[in-house]
Amino acid sequence: MEYNVHTLPNGIRLLHVPSASAISHACILINSGSRDEAAHESGLAHFIEHLVFKRTEKRSTNQILNRLESVGADLNAYTTKEYTCIHASFLNPYLDRTLELFNDIMFHSTFPEGELEKEKGVILDEIASYLDQPEEAIYDDFEDLVFAGHPLGRNILGTTESVSKLSRTDIQAFMARNYHTDKMVIAVLGNYSLNKLIKTGAKYYEGIPANPYKANRKAPEKAKTVDIVSEKPISQAHVVLGCQAYDLHHPYKTGLLLLNNIIGGTGMSSILNLQIREKYGIAYTIETGYSPLSDTGIFTLYFGTDKEKLDRARTLIYKEFKKFRENPMTEVQLQRAKNKYIGQIALGEENRIGLIISMAKSLMDYNQIDSLETVFAKIQAVTTHDMAEIANEMLAENNLSGLTFYPLS
Repeated sequence: MEYNVHTLPNGIRLLHVPSASAISHACILINSGSRDEAAHESGLAHFIEHLVFKRTEKRSTNQILNRLESVGADLNAYTTKEYTCIHASFLNPYLDRTLELFNDIMFHSTFPEGELEKEKGVILDEIASYLDQPEEAIYDDFEDLVFAGHPLGRNILGTTESVSKLSRTDIQAFMARNYHTDKMVIAVLGNYSLNKLIKTGAKYYEGIPANPYKANRKAPEKAKTVDIVSEKPISQAHVVLGCQAYDLHHPYKTGLLLLNNIIGGTGMSSILNLQIREKYGIAYTIETGYSPLSDTGIFTLYFGTDKEKLDRARTLIYKEFKKFRENPMTEVQLQRAKNKYIGQIALGEENRIGLIISMAKSLMDYNQIDSLETVFAKIQAVTTHDMAEIANEMLAENNLSGLTFYPLS
């Protein structure tokens, strides 16, 4: 897909992706997330993402929320371990309105004490709700094992104790320390000329004071392999197996993305779904995931099952992993897997807001955006030897940590 990048004098990059549609999509992506928090700041990046919608120097909460919704647009945000993202979908005439609102909430929020206390209550409810969903909460506890003692292991939401203590001073200090202008991308996919985007982007963002990036992230050390069982007041056993994995720049990243898709990724035809669910009927949900980060990554397998079937499920999973390690894929099998993965990526391009956010992340992470042809070429370049190497590292039983939420007796 055609794109253009323009860098403002303060380092903020404008990403322009032309589209003939009547609907536009935009985001402001900041390379700052929960991993950038100090221990006493746990949950702060996510807290800020909530609070920017509450009050600015010139708008109330209602005015912020209605600024785009009043013209039928959609405004939302999310926080990850490494990013904060505000995004919107809107009709083409409202580009100016959207970029002005992004500027207002990200750089002119006032964080009044009353709103801080109200939003703490909202987030504490969110934490409680999350803890009531063991299939979600187990991932956070597992990451705390895999990234033991490192900020990447902490829950993005924070804890009841940490969130309760967060202050306006904490917010201002975190943003000054982590919101670097040369680590921000404002991306727009829409029916506009490059000149239009540059003119509008400069109007609202050129005046932001430069705050150059200062490297302050440390990669996690490899944690000791553990296997922990935690009893919970639940009716079903929930299990996550996994390990630290390749980072965004590792030559095996594409191969592991492909392996993940084959073993337990999207769709009903993954190896584990066919074997564990369809053949034996042991688990309703079984899936794998791989999240590459800037200096590490994580590979996981999740399943839920009746406690009486737990041991058999783990035995069968390890059996499938062993078969995959000891019986390398043939060229035909690998090509079939590549075709499936390429097709899924192509279909994913239809999600336009997801596409523009993905392109903004690519620009942030690699300082470039690969065309679909380049992405497909990287997938096609993965060899059966690569897959064997990756499988023997990622699927080895002695390399996998485990966490089980087990029903109370």
